Amino acid sequence: MFKSPPTLLFVCTGNTCRSPMAEVLAKSLFRELDIMAAVHSAGVNTDNGYPASSNAIIAMRRESLDLSSHKSQQLSYELLERATLILTMTQGHLHSVKSAAPHAYAFTLGQYANQDIDISDPYGGDLATYQRCARQIKQLLESSVAYFKEDLWTI
Repeated sequence: MFKSPPTLLFVCTGNTCRSPMAEVLAKSLFRELDIMAAVHSAGVNTDNGYPASSNAIIAMRRESLDLSSHKSQQLSYELLERATLILTMTQGHLHSVKSAAPHAYAFTLGQYANQDIDISDPYGGDLATYQRCARQIKQLLESSVAYFKEDLWTI
């Protein structure tokens, strides 16, 4: 019997910068490593349908990834319930997730990668700020590969 793939959900504030970049970076990494998982993103303080910020699109294009069709998604209880693993960009986002779904398997991305850091919001910053943010996310994702392989299929 086929088991449906697990779901990884990235959470930030507006779902136009950090979490969409994390989503496409994780999808790319998972393709390279043959990790089968659905990957999504959402924001704790947004409405549905906003595009990714232009600098996030450019930063991802420089990674050969396409963020141009992204539309923001408001975090909901249903998304939290469907997620196997939830990774947030900051402690504040994690608090929002745990308040809405105390039983959720959730961490900050920094915690998950065994680093005690939050990922700063690049919103309103220049392209270099977005690129630094993207590099930080990518490094944390790469540091988490062993955990992804274990957690996404054993939870």
